[in-house]
Amino acid sequence: MPESVRSTSRRGVLIAGAASLLLPARHARAAGWPARAPGSEVPAVQEALESAARVGALRAIAVVRDGQLIAERTYGGAAPDTLFRINSATKSISSMLVGIALAQGRLRDLSQTLGELLPEAAAAQPGSAAGAVTLRQVLTGSTGLGYDWTTQFRALAGAPDPVQYAFALARDGQPAGSWSYNDAAIGLLTPILERAYGLPLPEVARRDLFGPLGIDRFDWQRDRAGRVTAYAGLRLQVSDLLKLAWVMADAGRWEGTQVVPAEWVAESTRRHVGGAWPNPPIADSGYGYLWFTGSYKGVPVAWAWGYGAQFALLAPSLRVAVATAAAEPPPQHLPAQNRAVATVVARILDSIAAVR
Repeated sequence: MPESVRSTSRRGVLIAGAASLLLPARHARAAGWPARAPGSEVPAVQEALESAARVGALRAIAVVRDGQLIAERTYGGAAPDTLFRINSATKSISSMLVGIALAQGRLRDLSQTLGELLPEAAAAQPGSAAGAVTLRQVLTGSTGLGYDWTTQFRALAGAPDPVQYAFALARDGQPAGSWSYNDAAIGLLTPILERAYGLPLPEVARRDLFGPLGIDRFDWQRDRAGRVTAYAGLRLQVSDLLKLAWVMADAGRWEGTQVVPAEWVAESTRRHVGGAWPNPPIADSGYGYLWFTGSYKGVPVAWAWGYGAQFALLAPSLRVAVATAAAEPPPQHLPAQNRAVATVVARILDSIAAVR
């Protein structure tokens, strides 16, 4: 995953500022999780979190079941209020914001092309391949635009105008509908949503998504043009990342209030495109709307996935979600770290499935 380059770039060319926002006091009531009901803890989950300390890269895990925070643990000197980089898991939160914008009528539908949504950028590059790409293709990772993160991420990060950078991408030559990773295309969601709302994206997120969940602390990295990056850059407490996962697990609801449209949640977490990165021991990897999809022992799951095994995984049929934070490894250690953290998450799912 491309954040192997990104983690270095954040310390260099990419950081042009960050959006760090505090929410008004009216959201304070929702800031915590509901009190745990007697007997809600699952001893085997606690044991899994204890043994997870052997995964040296782990920094935090939090688990919600039936809307109650049943376990939370930090490792390696981290604290519960640490703001962790969630890396490409940011993409999944951007998808949630797109769903909200559609429900509010800010966007018409997913058939809109990038040329329609960003007409000034399209006019500056007539004939751009990106201009004909639909919003649906951006969300499903099937743009057909060529982008090799190993060679292009630094260029994107340092681009004075990332929108024009994306509009300059050529076609990748792959069969139509093929899944591919493309930070530049997903980055266009920021100007699309800001144009639709007439507001900076962090303000939209604060008002319509983070605020209702009581997420009162977050940072969001900006690019050279001064916009936050829809494809990465969010920093959240692991318990707040878990809130976002739980909203998706509970059909878009938070404490009974519909925050994200239920139809959007269903479409986002079902497989639209195959060929997404594998994530063992999870099987059948696919892609929804900027959410990975798959199954674990026959149980459907979906997850946001950031470099270094920053996971926000949901298993709606088990009424459970799990969020993790971890240190960012060098690329050669990434597969082993992903597997180690995903195995911890799988053990938590096993523990909860066994008591249902």
